Amino acid sequence: MPTALALLNDTFGYPAFRGQQAEIVDHVAGGGDALVLMPTGGGKSLCYQIPALLRPGTAIVISPLIALMQDQVAALREAGVRAACIHSGQDGIESDRAERAFADGELDLLYVSPERLLSPRFTWLLSQAERHGLALFAIDEAHCVSQWGHDFRPEYLKLTFLHERYPEVPRIALTATADETTRREIIANLRLEGARTFISSFDRPNIRYRIVEKANARAQLLAFLRAEHEGEAGIVYCLSRRKVEETAAFLAASGIRALAYHAGMDSPVRERNQTTFLREDGVVMVATIAFGMGIDKPDVRFVAHLDLPKSIEGYYQETGRAGRDGLPADAWMAYGLADVVQQRRMIDESPADARHKRVAAARLDALLGLCETTACRRQRLLAYFGEDSGPCGNCDTCLEPPLTWDGTEAVRKALSCVYRTGQRFGAGHVIDVLMGRDDERVRQWGHDKLSTYGIGADIAEKEWRGIFRQMVALGLLAVDPAHGALTLAAASRPVLKGEQGVPLRRAPEKKTATTKSRRIDADLSAEEHALWERLRAWRAETAKNHGVPAYVILHDATLLELLRQRPQSLDAMRHVSGIGARKLENFGADLLDLLATA
Repeated sequence: MPTALALLNDTFGYPAFRGQQAEIVDHVAGGGDALVLMPTGGGKSLCYQIPALLRPGTAIVISPLIALMQDQVAALREAGVRAACIHSGQDGIESDRAERAFADGELDLLYVSPERLLSPRFTWLLSQAERHGLALFAIDEAHCVSQWGHDFRPEYLKLTFLHERYPEVPRIALTATADETTRREIIANLRLEGARTFISSFDRPNIRYRIVEKANARAQLLAFLRAEHEGEAGIVYCLSRRKVEETAAFLAASGIRALAYHAGMDSPVRERNQTTFLREDGVVMVATIAFGMGIDKPDVRFVAHLDLPKSIEGYYQETGRAGRDGLPADAWMAYGLADVVQQRRMIDESPADARHKRVAAARLDALLGLCETTACRRQRLLAYFGEDSGPCGNCDTCLEPPLTWDGTEAVRKALSCVYRTGQRFGAGHVIDVLMGRDDERVRQWGHDKLSTYGIGADIAEKEWRGIFRQMVALGLLAVDPAHGALTLAAASRPVLKGEQGVPLRRAPEKKTATTKSRRIDADLSAEEHALWERLRAWRAETAKNHGVPAYVILHDATLLELLRQRPQSLDAMRHVSGIGARKLENFGADLLDLLATA
């Protein structure tokens, strides 16, 4: 029987375990239950794949997405592992083949959706497969069991039957994000009270976090892509389906290869776009949050948000889809007052009970705190998950520290103006009054006669918008859900009475210097770049012939390692991370030929 380390090296091509991987593998392989919290790209899959190969029988992996199942199975088969999946997108022949192989004990791992797992047919299959043994149950994306979470799936609540029916089979639940509330619910709802909990660092040091003040979001996004990620794969998140389609069309018209994805699209079109994104290089997917959970594409170089997410959990999960290969990646977001107003309105208008609304409001407040912080964003993000850290030096607030100023007087003027205009108007109208604009609507309401008319003329409109955004974020102003009007909140009282000051954030001045490209091939010489392109072209052709995404053949990180090491023999190539025994056998000779021509 091979050891865990031997399997890691020979099958998957990695020289050593990372972080807690070895400890988790040993625990689960020994028959223990586990709850694993590990960031996206941290190597969660190996935590159940290697125990599955060490233990007798077939491991059942419960996964919520067909795309994830297909990619993982393809990658395992390329590595020489007996894997299959059963899902609704298969034809009958394919499903029957997988079912027979499972019942006959011919699989190491079987991927299945929670819905399919709970079907009478699969329950019968489990009973047939029992005679060959069940190695373990892996429950991926375990946060789906939490009703507090952002990806709740009611089917996950029924997975307790695994423990009830097969108490001797170890279970491992895995998620990339879970605050304390969600964590407790996972343990309770999956009956994991006796499981060992492994919490890895939530830090993704290769991701650079940037949040910019929203002006013209699409133009800002385009400038960001052209400056730093031309021709690279990425995801752009929008709140509405309409905005997804308009943004995808705008990017496509601007020469960016962009596709759309949302739940309202025809299923064949949506699936085709997803497949294109997964299998081809340099595609930008513009999507609602319906896209992304379980997406295993390692070479996503950026995740952009054109709208504010609902919580830090959602933001962390979505940004975590960038840079899974450990290479540099960006998390970029454009954020403005309208985003804050919109999210507050959505909470107020939701049919949820008062308790859920309070939780949603608290989570939004935490996200707004991240957006408005003058300290290190990564430090603030990690603190939310209970992790202490120092300034990272790789986020916008570390690289270009924002200034703070005493905004008390400006805030008091704004609050007074909101009050004197009757708490019936949005920020735009109140700013017009503060700036003393000769506007027909201002005159129509008689607001040019107010004592607050023109008292803020010394402050520019852009700065006023930043002040109002922060006032809403700080809870000094509330938003009327019916009409979007600003109203005074209870927290404004001590400010108006002069009992409390209000420090505000001022964005750093725009620099004329262009931002250094974050492209992973930016530092390659001309000769290295030519070889890099030849390696990528070979990978694309090989992937096409095998009917799998390019990254299933080799990751970008592995190609870069080949570029740097330039192995001259198969024996030397064994030491390149990401090339296991099967890939060495299948691709080693081709790669040596390519490297020899350089």
